[in-house]
Amino acid sequence: MFDFDMLGLTPTLNEALKRAGFTEPTPIQNQAIPLALQGHDILGLAQTGTGKTLAFGLPLVDHLLAEPGKPAPKTAKALILAPTRELVNQIADNLRVLTDGSRIRVTTVVGGQSIIRQINVLSRGVDILVATPGRLMDLMDRGAVDLGSVRHLVLDEADQMLDLGFIHALRKIAPRLGTPRQTMLFSATMPKQMEELSRAYLKDPRRVQVAPPGKAADKVSQSVHFVGRADKLVKLREILSRDREALTLVFTRTKHGAEKLMKTLVSEGFNATSIHGNKSQGQRDRAIKAFRDGTVKTVVATDVAARGIDIPGVAYVVNYDLPEVPDNYIHRIGRTARAGLEGEAIAFCSVDEIDQLRQIEKLMKIEIPVASGTRPTGTSASNGAEKSGRGPRAPQRRGQKPAPANYSKSPSAKPKRPRRRRAA
Repeated sequence: MFDFDMLGLTPTLNEALKRAGFTEPTPIQNQAIPLALQGHDILGLAQTGTGKTLAFGLPLVDHLLAEPGKPAPKTAKALILAPTRELVNQIADNLRVLTDGSRIRVTTVVGGQSIIRQINVLSRGVDILVATPGRLMDLMDRGAVDLGSVRHLVLDEADQMLDLGFIHALRKIAPRLGTPRQTMLFSATMPKQMEELSRAYLKDPRRVQVAPPGKAADKVSQSVHFVGRADKLVKLREILSRDREALTLVFTRTKHGAEKLMKTLVSEGFNATSIHGNKSQGQRDRAIKAFRDGTVKTVVATDVAARGIDIPGVAYVVNYDLPEVPDNYIHRIGRTARAGLEGEAIAFCSVDEIDQLRQIEKLMKIEIPVASGTRPTGTSASNGAEKSGRGPRAPQRRGQKPAPANYSKSPSAKPKRPRRRRAA
């Protein structure tokens, strides 16, 4: 199949796709849409940036266009759950492109916004409700929404919902949904808990997968700099100064660290802003808009943004701090090389982050090429890891004895386990 016209969508949707400039489905869309149109439950696995939103959004809207009648007050016909506010807004924006000019109404409910306004909107009934689990639970507790009419459920980025503890909310939400229903679960990774989740909420699902779980997008060039923690800022300045017009996303581990780094960059003349959990929804929305428009070139963020920024023009992703959860590395670097473009993912690894790097490489089954510094002995991934073929610099040869670690600390110092910090 080479275009959307051949997938069996209603002519209304085909026209909406043409107006939006979509002509050729991605592999995940090509596989998932025909099965979803037939009514099957879907378990979809694909890297970020491969078009998962349209993969579930198109068949969902197609089904709703074929269903007569308006939603009753306080009800919804379809429910999409996503882990972050940014991702909820991104999904809703994409769906509104598809439903523009139709009777289908898309509504979002997230924390950080007026719950009274959300109650008023829900009182009229909605076709598609896109929500974060926490705020949805608040509205359910207030009697503002009745999910008994929901016949379509989508769990997007379900693995992150597991990481953030939303499984408890899902267990409370699911029994309130209507039956029979179609359920579609999409994710970029497949931890063991995901198998349990799919067995609990999907009925005889069709599995569609376009890349092995744990694999980054093909057009992402990866590299790692082994640097002392005190030298990270120097290295970041160097990278940002290469091209001050390039859109760059910098990830830190904590909210305080993100804000401090952003203020330091601004004081040094870099055009930067920040996104993290201490920012209001309005501040986060304005930061993403400025980044998308190109009026801000650098965003410093915590993992709250790892799956909520869909901006094709991001040229660089810098892991200033390596994530404690290896899957999050994949989602972070998935913010670049989107929509068929190329991108570069750069990681900084200090002596106290060696274990995180080892776990990331083990998950991805590659050895990330070294851009500067020296890989310490015993840090390369096991289990048949391969060299990452798209690194900008030649990786260290297998079997080559590494030189002493190029850290500000003594090479003989025993690496410390990273201190656990509060999630951003």
